Amino acid sequence: CPAAEEPVLLAELKPGRPQRYDWKSSCETWSVAFSPDGAWFAWSQGHCVVKLIPWPLGEAELGCKTSERKSRGGKAETWSRGAAKEKTLECGQIVWGLAFSAWPAAEDGDTDPASAVGLPCLVLATGLNDGQIKVWEVQTGHLLFSLLGHQDVVRDLSFAPNGSPILVSASRDKTLRVWDLSRDGRQVQVLSGHVQWVYCCSISPDCSMLCSAAGEKSALLWSMRSYTLIRRLEGHQSSVVSCDFSPDSALLVTASYDACVIMWDPYTGEQLRTLRHVPLHSTLDSSSEIHTSSLRSVCFSPEGLYLATVADDRLLRIWALELRSPVAFAPMTNGLCCMYFPHGGFIATGTRDGYVQFWTAPRVLSSLKHLCRKALRTFLTTYQVLALPIPRKLKEFLTYRTF
Repeated sequence: CPAAEEPVLLAELKPGRPQRYDWKSSCETWSVAFSPDGAWFAWSQGHCVVKLIPWPLGEAELGCKTSERKSRGGKAETWSRGAAKEKTLECGQIVWGLAFSAWPAAEDGDTDPASAVGLPCLVLATGLNDGQIKVWEVQTGHLLFSLLGHQDVVRDLSFAPNGSPILVSASRDKTLRVWDLSRDGRQVQVLSGHVQWVYCCSISPDCSMLCSAAGEKSALLWSMRSYTLIRRLEGHQSSVVSCDFSPDSALLVTASYDACVIMWDPYTGEQLRTLRHVPLHSTLDSSSEIHTSSLRSVCFSPEGLYLATVADDRLLRIWALELRSPVAFAPMTNGLCCMYFPHGGFIATGTRDGYVQFWTAPRVLSSLKHLCRKALRTFLTTYQVLALPIPRKLKEFLTYRTF
């Protein structure tokens, strides 16, 4: 796989409010999110505010470096399309986590009987500083629920990707909680097992597993069916802070302050490979730069062939699945989070200064081999693949043992 083109900065959104100096002024963008259909972008822009922005951005934003230089007509035209208008959600507390629900199944013409229990509208969940989770209706901007239970900051949120109304939250109170929005946001389960703040939670696309990362050297893998612990993933040398599943649920990546991303087979718990974040400039004195590569965020691309990582060494890195070193870099300061656009081609990153930056990402045509692997792995576990009467090399390919 040749080196990809370097990511190009397409647009930058900056908080419109002046800095305040009281404790509530926290302006970090801890979280960004695209809705699964790609029609909305949510930005926790600091100052207790979330912006809901219709996507795509107006040509004005995508054509210039900052949203403060919008052209006259482009914005109004784009915003009025489909009557989608930008909304400001006043959350009343510093916002840490954001998650869109899967698109309401009933509107997809889906005949699956399970889809009947989906949410009637697209919603956005916001995790707040005081332990509350506020759930908003995207189309109207109305508050639907306030979910109470956590005793500390709600750091991350994850909706079940299959359209069911299940929401998982991760908190500094060292627990994960499972909520059922079809039952007025009733708390279904409390998952205890971490001894540090929980930073991240990710539900596998097939909705069978949940991974959680806390300020510990191991990540925890849970069953989404029984809400019990499946296994501890041990291999990092420092706190694990971010995790994500591949689109076919066959791979799991974890990112740690030890400057490494580990790729796991979630079914067997095997480490498949380690991606090390070495300084781009080897002249740096490694002893004085101990923490510069501390990772903040990792995410898979929608087709499952690339990863993006954000680290404290001021770089956004793009990795190809089959290579051990990055294929592209982009300079970004104070990065905290990253997320791919659901249809590929863009990455959104959030910074400690409250900015959001949109970058070009490698567009890739998946090989027929990868498409077949992805289709098979969407419904076959590693053990089921290994039991197939097929050649060993094919099994290795289907289980990502060969890259």
